[in-house]
Amino acid sequence: MVNLKHLFQDFNPSKFVIFSCLLVFSFLFALRLDNTIEWSYWVVFLPIWIWKFLVIFGAIIGSYVWFRHPLYRLEGDSFVQFKAMIMTTSMHLMLLVFDILACDNLETDNHSWMFVFIPLMFMSIVSIGFCVWAIKNERSFELELFCSVNILQFIFLALRLDNVIHWSWVIVFIPIWIVMCVSMIGVIYAVILAIILSRSPEIIRDQRRGNLTTAIGYSLLVIPMLIFEIMLANRLDEDNHFKYTAITVPLYISLLTLVLLSFGAKGGNQWWFGIRKDFCQFSLGLCPCLQEYGNISYSAQTHSEQISEPEHMTPKHLQTKKKPPDDFQKVVVPIISIETPD
Repeated sequence: MVNLKHLFQDFNPSKFVIFSCLLVFSFLFALRLDNTIEWSYWVVFLPIWIWKFLVIFGAIIGSYVWFRHPLYRLEGDSFVQFKAMIMTTSMHLMLLVFDILACDNLETDNHSWMFVFIPLMFMSIVSIGFCVWAIKNERSFELELFCSVNILQFIFLALRLDNVIHWSWVIVFIPIWIVMCVSMIGVIYAVILAIILSRSPEIIRDQRRGNLTTAIGYSLLVIPMLIFEIMLANRLDEDNHFKYTAITVPLYISLLTLVLLSFGAKGGNQWWFGIRKDFCQFSLGLCPCLQEYGNISYSAQTHSEQISEPEHMTPKHLQTKKKPPDDFQKVVVPIISIETPD
């Protein structure tokens, strides 16, 4: 059964934009590494520039609305959400500096990679404080957590790309292997929990379906990502000679899974672009005609199920007929024929 109302109610537009841009960028970057396309890296990074432009433009409009209308600051947890937007924007600005330096270094090779990775290292340190603040204020912190746990990985990558260390790439990726092992433990736990709850008669059907969806989503996210990292490490160590477009196929599966999961991710900051409301409500306000589709749910039902539908499912107003009250008796009127004379 597909319920469009719940599907768009839980939609997280921020995650959808980020993961969609990363999906397109990873495809273009793999083609560029294989020399299938000869585009400039500035063009290859176009999805990244679109992502950062939307973040900065949305933060500017949200800040303008915040300072323009002081009464809006009193609405619920507006101050917490606005502060979270500012923190996220600062993170993306540091990430934008890294993207510009990396793109320029790929194009001209004028900088050392240690210099290029300095914004990421600084962002990883700042992310630790952002994570603490997010926990205290019950906010999500996926990007901050990713940066804070990978600070050692960023250092290893910079040193290896500058040939300061000559370790095998499998050893360079040790920090990411640790993270992936923890993620695999979480996937195994989610799968086992979904199996146990599916056998329990005390769990309602919606909870079983939710646990099963979570287990499948985590599996399609972590397992292909691990396969991609193993193939990439072997390719960099020249243990295989696959094309990068073939190596990144598991990465596409993980990113596509993240794009699909953004429709049920909920959350999101309502101060982006100053909309101050849920994205679904904002979209319905702009296009009222979408309400017709948002209130429709579809279910697959066979012809035999339709025939054997029990009678108690019939609406009550169709099962019983109201009897006219006794006070209102039908009036009997004699039939008058036009052909009969008076």
